[in-house]
Amino acid sequence: MNDESADRPALLSDAWEANAEDWVAWARKPGHDSYWQFHRDVFRRLLPEPEGRALDVGCGEGRLPRDLKSWGYDVVGVDASATLIRYARDADPDGEYQVADGAALPFPDSSFNLVTAFMSLQDVDRYAIAVGEAARVLRPGGSFCMAITHPFQTAGEFNGREPDAPFVITGSYFEVRRFGGKPYVRDGMSMTFHSVHRSLQDYVAALAEAGLAIDRLFEWPDLADPPGHRWRRMPLFLDCRAKKL
Repeated sequence: MNDESADRPALLSDAWEANAEDWVAWARKPGHDSYWQFHRDVFRRLLPEPEGRALDVGCGEGRLPRDLKSWGYDVVGVDASATLIRYARDADPDGEYQVADGAALPFPDSSFNLVTAFMSLQDVDRYAIAVGEAARVLRPGGSFCMAITHPFQTAGEFNGREPDAPFVITGSYFEVRRFGGKPYVRDGMSMTFHSVHRSLQDYVAALAEAGLAIDRLFEWPDLADPPGHRWRRMPLFLDCRAKKL
């Protein structure tokens, strides 16, 4: 899972901006990835009823905000990538989208009843500060709903493609490290992902430090794979909801 390439961008935000066009094509191909196949519907189970304003941090090209709007939420989307925000605005001209760093949100305290971070925190340079910012702009009692690539999944890899192939962690699960950086090709499409592996306790510590208390948590295998597939044995994603105390 590790990639030690010396020429990749130092900042995750720069890496995602450099690959923004590929991500738009990848994210918008219906049925292509886990969002369309099952993850959107799993994540929706965490969300409170539409009430007040909502903020999606790391909104990318806007697919989650567009769905949130269709579900009745009054949502704002922010992302550090100017290219992705441009695409989000083009797809949803009546929507509200801003270029902003998740670690420096341009909103007053207690502005939102819901903040979401769907598959973005592992791609954020200052994730703990971003969690603190999410808590800051939440109203007391508001919900922070996040989804990440499961830390166990990013800690290692299968050593084969057989259904019973062992999953091997080389080195330390607790080591914070970059991964990705090489093109991933599927169904004729290519995308270069840039992310950071962090342990589960790193994320939980950030939530606790921000005054957010977890009240629901899901661990999910790849539900698009058939029973017996190797990725049905392992958690692929972790989704959780935390309340502002």
